[in-house]
Amino acid sequence: MADFIFPLAQKFLEKLASFAYEEISLAWGLKGEIEKLQETMSTIKAVLLDAEERQTSDRAIRLWLTKLKDVLLNARDLLDEIECEVLRSQVVAAHGSVGRKLRHFFSSSNPLVFHFSIGHVIKKIRERIDEIAAEKDKFNLIVQHEEKKIKHGRREPTYSYVRVIGRENEKQKIVELVMQSNDERNVDVIPICGIGGLGKTTLAKMVYDDGRVKDHFDLKMWVHASKDFNVPQLIKEIFDSATGKVNENLTLEMLQTELRGTLSGKKFLLILDDVWNEIPDKWFELKNMLMDGSKASKIIVTTRGNNIASLVGTVPTFNLTGLSQQDSLSLFLKWAFKEGQNKQHEKLVEICGEIVERCKGVQLAVRTLGSLLHSKVDEQEWIDVRDNEMCCG
Repeated sequence: MADFIFPLAQKFLEKLASFAYEEISLAWGLKGEIEKLQETMSTIKAVLLDAEERQTSDRAIRLWLTKLKDVLLNARDLLDEIECEVLRSQVVAAHGSVGRKLRHFFSSSNPLVFHFSIGHVIKKIRERIDEIAAEKDKFNLIVQHEEKKIKHGRREPTYSYVRVIGRENEKQKIVELVMQSNDERNVDVIPICGIGGLGKTTLAKMVYDDGRVKDHFDLKMWVHASKDFNVPQLIKEIFDSATGKVNENLTLEMLQTELRGTLSGKKFLLILDDVWNEIPDKWFELKNMLMDGSKASKIIVTTRGNNIASLVGTVPTFNLTGLSQQDSLSLFLKWAFKEGQNKQHEKLVEICGEIVERCKGVQLAVRTLGSLLHSKVDEQEWIDVRDNEMCCG
């Protein structure tokens, strides 16, 4: 399958450049690492469009894009959690608790790999992206600009599921919801709600890629909702996803007309990923543009807020909970060890069970800590993570 990750790279660069990350990088002495990441990502992004076009005939480029995609997705998840911590600390300060130490490594309410490990993880991400950037030189890729690219087919989100563990039951339940008919409404909205790091986007993509779902719908679309929930921009992105191309030079009125025409009479599935909007008027403005699909059309909304899920949902909210201890342990082992390596290090496996217990089932925390300890066999390094006071949940 072809990988199209230019939008992912673009959004990753936007995150790096945002004020929240500038603030956190200064506070934790990460400005140098962030700037190096930005510089390297800019050089990669410049040749991504050419790489995407050539991947169908060049297996080496295709593999290179897959490696880059996996690293960017992991990095994006981590940066999302950093942003949440920045916002949380601002709320704490606003309520007069400025002097209180932020002493949790992560907690069930706000899972975040914190302080000493954040620096290590960001450095590892930067080093990995540096390695991938160095590889691009052997492909003689040409710099292209987005507006010059002719897109063929529908650009869909690309997520790696090599390490997805413990979500098959949830996937099956949502697939069943997605395929149900409803005689009362043309379009049903299914909210998937849970704290950051549980894997809401991953679960939505598993549903999106399911063969039964693909056969059930005439049209599938995926849009990442911006924090400001800019309705005209969302309309454009939904239309672009539906048509499989970037539609420039269209007024908002033209976009609305074209989108309604594209959806009219079609049974569609739309994923609105990572919705933060709590303003009813914005939601209903967008929703009204999506009501022309045929019966049994569905919208899946992923969100962290129960109030948002209540606002958008036409069916009961699907509340995502943490992974079981066993699934968490399996996920951790896949990230921390090369295949079969864990059998050679029984003591480390015992320690990882203690680390995983503190993750409280949060997929991102398990994955990031496992990645942090990947291929490390020094028992003391594992003990440091286990015993560090930041790790107390």
